[in-house]
Amino acid sequence: MADLTRALGALSLRGTEFGRRLLEGDEDGQGMVEYALILVLIAIVVIVILQVVGKQVNNVFSNVSNGLSH
Repeated sequence: MADLTRALGALSLRGTEFGRRLLEGDEDGQGMVEYALILVLIAIVVIVILQVVGKQVNNVFSNVSNGLSH
């Protein structure tokens, strides 16, 4: 979980730097920054959902495998 936190922190810093550079160039960059932030938030939500669902799917396959072994 710590690795995920570090990765998300690094992604956030990159997004912030990307946004800062776009805003320095022109005002149209503000729209790009908003899209980038939305994409970052969607990525975070997808990662969290995949972690939760991934554990449940793993449990299902483990139960099936154990059931076939007996």
